[in-house]
Amino acid sequence: MSEHISQTNDDSLSTFASVAGGILGVSYPVLAISTGARALYQLLLKEGVTNYLGPSLTALAALLYLIAAIGFARRRKWAWKLSVGALGLETVLTVVVGTLSLIIPDVIGSTAWGRFGADYAFFPLFQPLLGLAWLIHPETRRAYGIGVSDAPAGPRD
Repeated sequence: MSEHISQTNDDSLSTFASVAGGILGVSYPVLAISTGARALYQLLLKEGVTNYLGPSLTALAALLYLIAAIGFARRRKWAWKLSVGALGLETVLTVVVGTLSLIIPDVIGSTAWGRFGADYAFFPLFQPLLGLAWLIHPETRRAYGIGVSDAPAGPRD
């Protein structure tokens, strides 16, 4: 009976990993394009911009989204490490900038990470967490060749 429950849990995690990977594979390029376009518009075309911190942070967000998207598309160890680093930095910056945007909104200005990504339906807040969860999932790690040993699998204790 416990084997059946264990198999059901493994299947559920496999389904989660598959669905999460699909969502991330689509959403990160879309966010990279949308935030990149927003940053370029604010930095280069929008008149009357006096605070360039917000658009610059949005450009940085777009760059991190692009890096993560490349890491999701390539199944290599370097791509996995690149994605983990980009998502870790994205998570920290979303929390820091989101908090500062509530405390000192005039200084932070309008940015993708402002108010924890409220302008983007809070995707910038929960998406990197989903991405990190997906990347550390054993199936994903195996697909990237992370933590895979050459020794044959033996019985587990």
